[in-house]
Amino acid sequence: MRVIAGRFRGRSLAAPRGLITRPITDRVKETLFNILGHRFGTLGHLPDFDVLDVFAGTGSLGIEALSRGARRCTFVERDHAALRCLRDNLQQLRVLKHCVVRAENAWAMRTPESPHGFGLMFVDPPYRDAAVGLRLVDLLDRLTPALRLDGLLVLRLEAHAVFPDERLQGLACVDRRQIGSMSLLFFERKESSVTNQA
Repeated sequence: MRVIAGRFRGRSLAAPRGLITRPITDRVKETLFNILGHRFGTLGHLPDFDVLDVFAGTGSLGIEALSRGARRCTFVERDHAALRCLRDNLQQLRVLKHCVVRAENAWAMRTPESPHGFGLMFVDPPYRDAAVGLRLVDLLDRLTPALRLDGLLVLRLEAHAVFPDERLQGLACVDRRQIGSMSLLFFERKESSVTNQA
């Protein structure tokens, strides 16, 4: 597992052995960040905003965002082995001062805050937990107020998972991509969607 682009391009990232995490492949990560670059109009990099990485694992997505220009990243992860690798990765890249690591259960946590709101959120729950659609709807609804009006929330699910996004109170799905065995869903604040259509 490595950083694909930006100032840390090519740097390897530590990951725990076994099936604790589901590392995203380089190909999928590159596709994801190409989509983000198009949506934000910043090809090859990201705006200078705060990022939230929920179910962060070893931090691959949040670290890629930092490498591409994000200002700060808050990581949420509760598995001890994944947390050790996450902290090691941040220390090796010397970005600890630009990061917050919250060792807690994402399903029950208080919503993280950012002074200006998060410009990008990654939500990558374990597939077995994400199978409970309404539980995931509740989590995304709680995260919504912390997302900037011009921000994006990216949800990673199993390819054939049925997610009742029509039940979301404050988010609208603006893009959906199936890549191999997974789906990537992109959400905006509904206020932003209305503005864009006006």
